[in-house]
Amino acid sequence: MAAKRDKLNFGQRVGYYLLLGVCKLIGYLPYCVLYYVLAPFVYFVCYRVLGYRRKVVRDNLLAAFPEKSAEQRLVIEKRFYRLLAENMVDVIDMTSMSPRELKKRMRVENMEQTDSEIGTNNWIAALAHYGEWEYFSVYAIDHHYPNIGVYHPLSNKVMDHFMLYIRRRFGMEVAPMNSLARPVMRNLKSRTQMALGLIADQRPRWAESDKKWRTFLNQPTLFFGGIGSYAKKFGMMVYTLDIEKVKPSHFKCRFIQLYDGKEDISEEAIMDRYVACIEEMIRRRPEMWLWSHRRWKHKPKPEQLTATVGRQEEKSANKENAQN
Repeated sequence: MAAKRDKLNFGQRVGYYLLLGVCKLIGYLPYCVLYYVLAPFVYFVCYRVLGYRRKVVRDNLLAAFPEKSAEQRLVIEKRFYRLLAENMVDVIDMTSMSPRELKKRMRVENMEQTDSEIGTNNWIAALAHYGEWEYFSVYAIDHHYPNIGVYHPLSNKVMDHFMLYIRRRFGMEVAPMNSLARPVMRNLKSRTQMALGLIADQRPRWAESDKKWRTFLNQPTLFFGGIGSYAKKFGMMVYTLDIEKVKPSHFKCRFIQLYDGKEDISEEAIMDRYVACIEEMIRRRPEMWLWSHRRWKHKPKPEQLTATVGRQEEKSANKENAQN
């Protein structure tokens, strides 16, 4: 079942098809032009000319890495904007990219091993805004059971339709967060295997009920709690992706199992594992995370973090005891 979209009026339809047509034409340009001419130009405009969300990026980097010098954070900042420019070009390129080309851009090193582990089980791909998250559509190319990508609809209807077009091109089914239960229950009732793609590092909307506070990059951080709750409620395996950049628009990655669908652990523990994996990746290559979103807009009440901090301290103590 496709995600329901609001109808576009005449002016919006014109804008949508014009945007799509221009992007398709640009996407046919050679790789060297796209990533060694266009991407640097986009970087120059966004960073040097417009200063796109530069204050947000700098505030986030300072909050996450207070131990780093201003010069070190500036290096991360510039590298981030270069990757952001490449990501923008990626989205344009995906309007005309072939499935074969996408598989070259996002190479999964342990796909066969992961497929063997998953078998016929339902599972969750717990992803992050790290590297090029739109490229995860690669999984749907050779796996023809429902691959449901969960998203927040954009307020701009033209851009919303445009992004849905890109995400569906390679076989991904998309479902808005506020109606996720519908496709999940449909596949459970029909006993159809499914995969849920959840990018859970983004700030949940305040009205959403399934939210979890965690200490993340030195900050009290709100996460969407669906990873743990769906995994435990429906016995779904949970994986995340460890991603490395090879060159512009080319990545290699490995699936990491966080939960096998049977282990006797809590929803909270599954979420803790996800947060720990994502933070480790970010600390390793910080420029690859999306620093331009207002990640720490909301602040918790003191009691909301008490349980989380207690679990993290206990986990650290157990790790130290094991090492000793």
